[in-house]
Amino acid sequence: MTNTQVTHVQIDNYGPWTVTPEPRREVDLQTLQSRLYADLAQLFGNHDGYLFFSRFDNMIAVTNGLDRADHARIQESVGNRYPVSTSLSVATAETPAAALGAATERLQRAGSAQDDGRREVLETDVLPAAERTGTDVQLAHFDVDDATGKYTDQLNEFDTFIRIEQGYAALMKYMRFAHDSLSFFVGGDNVIAVCSALDHEDYRDAIEHVEETVGVELKVGVGRARTAATAGMDAKHALETCRETGRPVTFADEG
Repeated sequence: MTNTQVTHVQIDNYGPWTVTPEPRREVDLQTLQSRLYADLAQLFGNHDGYLFFSRFDNMIAVTNGLDRADHARIQESVGNRYPVSTSLSVATAETPAAALGAATERLQRAGSAQDDGRREVLETDVLPAAERTGTDVQLAHFDVDDATGKYTDQLNEFDTFIRIEQGYAALMKYMRFAHDSLSFFVGGDNVIAVCSALDHEDYRDAIEHVEETVGVELKVGVGRARTAATAGMDAKHALETCRETGRPVTFADEG
């Protein structure tokens, strides 16, 4: 069983702000979004959390180990440094999708994302320290098998991008609806999935589904730990074992 603590980060009143008092330059908005994401990734990372950008005005973090005070400090830091504020909602469940669903529902009950009166909401239902275990977080690090040889060194960059995104889209949808897990593109040909308690066969099924659906071959390393940072590093090492052995699926704690 996993106990994933998820934080839904949402910029307050962002849509109206982008066009007030008149539409803002897209390059400025993209710069703000990317800088905010980078700062939040560092702030959550300082507490062994992982942040994923989702749609940029909404972000999703795995925050096992962070309490209400940690979230309040992160929220305060953003408020002191940016012309926009953020609302944070935290929930814990046995699957990542269930945790995100609960966090999002709390945020929606507090007001609309475009409600000027909703500012810096902080809703927290954190996993108690006494209930934490060494396998609360399961992260899977997928990458495309020989992406450089098959795509990067063969196709123009946009066609390569299409192939990688097709693989990501197929994996993201399958993992969400088959396993209540959340998958995020993290650059290059890499996808990190925040997973429920899956086994080797579950991951093999996911890999086979993507290959059969869009013709993209994947391999995956899996880490299980108390925090996202540790699980993520274990998953990266397991992925290296996949590359060395040719196995499509490797769990870090199984060698």
